[in-house]
Amino acid sequence: MAPRFEHERLESTQDEAIRLAREGAEPGTVVVARRQELGRGRLSHSWASPEGGLYLSTIEREPRYEPGLLPVAVGARLALALRHQLGVATSVKWPNDLLVIAPGRPPRKLAGVLVDRVASPTFGTALVVGVGLNVTTPPEGFPPELEGRVAVLSELGVPRPDERLVESLVVGAIRGAGESLNTPAGHAQVVEECRHALYGLGHRALVDGEIAGVIRSLGDDGALYLERDGERVAVRAGDLTVLEEA
Repeated sequence: MAPRFEHERLESTQDEAIRLAREGAEPGTVVVARRQELGRGRLSHSWASPEGGLYLSTIEREPRYEPGLLPVAVGARLALALRHQLGVATSVKWPNDLLVIAPGRPPRKLAGVLVDRVASPTFGTALVVGVGLNVTTPPEGFPPELEGRVAVLSELGVPRPDERLVESLVVGAIRGAGESLNTPAGHAQVVEECRHALYGLGHRALVDGEIAGVIRSLGDDGALYLERDGERVAVRAGDLTVLEEA
């Protein structure tokens, strides 16, 4: 069994797992922290990491088919697990956020996924997959600028989430997505799961702050397809903002 490292506090579970991967840690290694001082998301964004959240990174082998799909795939698998095991409904905002959508409220972020590609001296290419999930953090635990923008499991009908269960759901989502992307049939299934969970279909969207078009579909490789001026445009990277009006 691969090792699991648990910390009360770390600067970043992702950075720690990257360090371990570069030193030759085996696939399946897990790093968990109860709090992060310098949690990070995509595109150099920070990730607020107060106590009451699950902050976890794992070291995985690169899947054979479309590894670029992995962040969305992990989000879709985690969305399925949260719905089936805890009754919590979420959607995946491309490419890596889990959102709670409720009538009359703006979308709120419950979790985020981060994937880094790292050279491993033991098995070639490692993917370090990080997930931050808000579990029991009270509203005052988050920075003021996040008021009304985050969701927490304990306010979504799961008043006392079992920490080990939540961790097992996250690890299972990561492993399950990666394993599925190792076969053509598994890849096809993951693509359908991602499309079903995708947030914002039919809505106008900004990419990096500029009008990019209307969200139409998700490609087999994880690219987001937008329609602009009658043409389909593939977006493979960038900061996406989904506008509420269609």
